Amino acid sequence: MTPILDPRDGDIEDDALSTRQRSIASLAGSLVVEISPLKLIVAWLLLVGFPAFLLGLAPRVAVIGLGALSSAADYALTGFWSAMTLVAIACLGWFFGARAVRLIETSFWTLNGIFVQPIYALCREGLRHAVERMLAPNADEGAQSKVRAICAALAGVVVFIAASLVIVAVWPATVWFASAPTTNSLWRVLSIAFANSAVLVAGYMAVASLAWGIADATMSQPRNLCVEPVEPSTATASRRWRIAHLSDIHLVSGRYGFRIESGRSGPKGNGRFHRLLVRLDEIRRVSPLDIILVTGDATDSGSSAEWAEFFDVLADYPELARLFLILPGNHDVNVVDRVNAAKLDLPTSPKKRLRNLRTLSAIERVQGSRVRVVDTAAKRVGQTLSDSLKPHIANLRAFSDTGSFRLSWVLGDIWAESFPMVLLPDPADGLGVILLNSNAETHFSFTNALGLISLQQVRSIRIAVAQYPRASWIIALHHHVVEYPGRVNAFSERIGTALVNGNWFVRTMQRIAPDSVLMHGHRHIDWIGACGPLRIISAPSPTMEATDEEASHFYIHTFAVGPTGSLDLLPPERVDLEGARSNDEATLRRPARI
Repeated sequence: MTPILDPRDGDIEDDALSTRQRSIASLAGSLVVEISPLKLIVAWLLLVGFPAFLLGLAPRVAVIGLGALSSAADYALTGFWSAMTLVAIACLGWFFGARAVRLIETSFWTLNGIFVQPIYALCREGLRHAVERMLAPNADEGAQSKVRAICAALAGVVVFIAASLVIVAVWPATVWFASAPTTNSLWRVLSIAFANSAVLVAGYMAVASLAWGIADATMSQPRNLCVEPVEPSTATASRRWRIAHLSDIHLVSGRYGFRIESGRSGPKGNGRFHRLLVRLDEIRRVSPLDIILVTGDATDSGSSAEWAEFFDVLADYPELARLFLILPGNHDVNVVDRVNAAKLDLPTSPKKRLRNLRTLSAIERVQGSRVRVVDTAAKRVGQTLSDSLKPHIANLRAFSDTGSFRLSWVLGDIWAESFPMVLLPDPADGLGVILLNSNAETHFSFTNALGLISLQQVRSIRIAVAQYPRASWIIALHHHVVEYPGRVNAFSERIGTALVNGNWFVRTMQRIAPDSVLMHGHRHIDWIGACGPLRIISAPSPTMEATDEEASHFYIHTFAVGPTGSLDLLPPERVDLEGARSNDEATLRRPARI
């Protein structure tokens, strides 16, 4: 007998974090109610307040200390102390140099991701939305590209003017030189420091936004790409590769569990992913697949139970499991809490490290013996991921049991040094795959979607491409790198590029790997396009964009080496997944293996 409230259908609590069921204003209201004031204060002091205070105080301290520093340097750089100083600097550089560079880079892009890029992107997309709605529906792609470029430049100018007005307003409260009158009042010191900081941040925002607008306006604008069939004579079967592109599966741990973003408007449980694998297994038997690429968000919140479910599902399809390549998405590593959107993860918490290493362990299980990490010191693609992690297994297991701060520090570099992962081309002029981690380090659920490609990863891409100059490359990441062209009905459908340094990344790839193909997920939209010579493929989510009864789909892409040695795209094969009533017993049981 069915209960009055059928728990299998879920209820309003399952829509708590759904951006489809609730408006942004409603979600923001919940954030205010749910957030811990004390934790917010601590987080603000650690992430914003204290750095801002130091930034504002730095000019005065620098001037005051310049004379004393010069005297100390004269003493330290003579005789015995000269040698000791050089040894100390060398030791610091040896042990902490790479980590310091990553910290500086992360902090720099975090500032851009929190302050500059969202404001600039909101202005840019607002202008584009307004202007594109005035264009004729049949406006040609060239006209649309010009509009997009002009709006980007104009957005940079608008933010520049706004930030300049802030500087003018705050400037009278600033004090920059030690020769200015001093005070013993702590409040006076704080107010001066934060006024200085506001001017510095606003000044950076003005310059950065203007530079960003110019960079967006002058880069190759994204365009839709019509994939034409390739004649059989130009690409033999041995020079073709079939890749099933999956993304944003969002596996949940419960049989009736709902996904964070879609709530009850998406399918419950993991039945659709089971049906997807059944369909892939059927396709594989008729026409073999070379790779099954999952570009992030294999799980809904990166919990141990969700990764366990992922392995349980793959266990029923061993032939498919051997083809899987996965990379981390923001839901795998950055979602703070699937129940409380307002929860903070402080920089001192080892939980963020645990999510990263849990995901890394899952990736190693799937592909550890097939992918390799880049040895940047030797400037070559090095050992397999599994071999690189062997010396750390004991510490990894101990950390997963205890979450100790000491082990968190010891294991701090493993995550960063494991990316990118490289599936080598075989033969040397074949197709290789480079798997990136495009997740920015965030501590707050509302910023969990931010993306970032580190300088270290780009250097590693350069090394891999140089080592195999005749190979063709697929570069896979989670976040989208450009906003797709074309008008939309509602402004809410426009999302500023989640990859904070996407412009720089696209320009860099156009230089070092122009013939490569970028494949990503994150937006749950299927799109094939290009920026200059760089082709871009976005994957839909087969589990997020439809209710239980509605159909969803994914694509199998075929790549071929053309007569000139370039990598060609062949028309993709769309695979439709039928919907199913969620309460049917057939959908609640695991599909039988074929």
